[in-house]
Amino acid sequence: MSAPDWLHDAVFYQIFPERFANGDPSNDPRGVVPWDSEPTPDNFFGGDLAGITGRLDHLTELGVNALYLTPIFKARTNHRYDAEDYFSIDPALGDEAAFTSLIDAAHERGIRVVLDAVLNHCGKTHPYFRDVVEREADSEYVDWYYIEDFPVVNAPTPNYRTCSGCEYLPKWNVHHPDVRRHHLSVAEYWIDRGIDGWRLDVPYFINMNFWRRFRQTVKAKGDDLYIVAEEWREPEPWLAGDTADGTMNYTLRDLILGFTADRTVDAFSLVKGLNELRDRIPRGFHHGMLNLLGSHDTERLITRHGLDVDFELIAYDIMYACQGAPMLYYGDEVGMRGANDPGCRGGMIWDTAQWNTKILDHLRFLGRIRGRSIALRRGEQSLHAIDADTLVIMRCHAEEDLAVLVHRGPGTRVDFRELPSADSGSWTDTDSGELHEGGVTFQGAGSRFLKRGRGQ
Repeated sequence: MSAPDWLHDAVFYQIFPERFANGDPSNDPRGVVPWDSEPTPDNFFGGDLAGITGRLDHLTELGVNALYLTPIFKARTNHRYDAEDYFSIDPALGDEAAFTSLIDAAHERGIRVVLDAVLNHCGKTHPYFRDVVEREADSEYVDWYYIEDFPVVNAPTPNYRTCSGCEYLPKWNVHHPDVRRHHLSVAEYWIDRGIDGWRLDVPYFINMNFWRRFRQTVKAKGDDLYIVAEEWREPEPWLAGDTADGTMNYTLRDLILGFTADRTVDAFSLVKGLNELRDRIPRGFHHGMLNLLGSHDTERLITRHGLDVDFELIAYDIMYACQGAPMLYYGDEVGMRGANDPGCRGGMIWDTAQWNTKILDHLRFLGRIRGRSIALRRGEQSLHAIDADTLVIMRCHAEEDLAVLVHRGPGTRVDFRELPSADSGSWTDTDSGELHEGGVTFQGAGSRFLKRGRGQ
């Protein structure tokens, strides 16, 4: 068992569809606010699928070849984690033709599309739950949920099980065979419509036997289909080969940001933590890990770094250097700011005059480097601390070695004899082509991507 091979070469981009781009104002919901408004839990900006389709070139310029969309199915909220119908596109995002156009345009550019599987709960406006509210014990769906008493009430405390106490998110009873059939048919339906995988929302709230059935259903449609589980702490339960191909790598995120943003982790602790994480992940699943530094559930990356761009770039360098598929959260590449939800869900900035081009140019550079370096995509990984502020991430492949030197201090000199390689030798800068012999000097915080062909 192993994760799909294409993940070795993947660079993901996450989009919150309501806030990325408005490509078709004719489907705007009522009360849409101006695009540059402050995001709130309830307001709508008018982003849609046509807007994503029209901006795919922006993704390819970043080296992106995989897209993860938060929910797109019919719902009442702007985040759409409260589905009303899992088999239809939310009208405010477009219609079936808009979805097909997006899939076709993405695939033409070599971009795979992964959707969000929100199967722990639905919205309280889902017709099946509404039927239970109205017909109570006589509803054919009464056992599809966990109803404690009648009448069904949601305030001050709901008398039915929910997701994390949110009264508008009633929990599905996935032990019921009809619920399982419904959920598995959702997985099949959208795969047949052209998607390339599923991200599992709060999968830890559902029993593992269901996810084993889910994997069997998905993989029966194609071994290359990707399943990635949302997981914030322990990845191992999802990497036994019978549920997911990888997890959202929040553990890696915590370690990196501890080093670059919070300064609670030095290079020795960072290397120890990343090496331990590597050892915890079973062989064959390292490339299936979805590495991230920001998402719709976290503060913006530049905000977390106190607007310090140089240290944000170091964080990206470490993420791209590590095994796993790197993921960018929309807008972080141009320096969007914002606290956690709802602040991290603002309208994408398309006015290039407002872009932080230093961040954007660097991420385009990282995309190019990843595309050109087989060691960075498929090499074995080892990490070593040189001092408290400096580390090296080695990626070694039969064709080449890549050394990523990272320094967060005021400056230092790294002697190549300190690198964990067979000999000190010479290394070539992957960007400039400059040959370095003996070592490299840092004038301040930053990184160096150095390569060496085998046999040099």
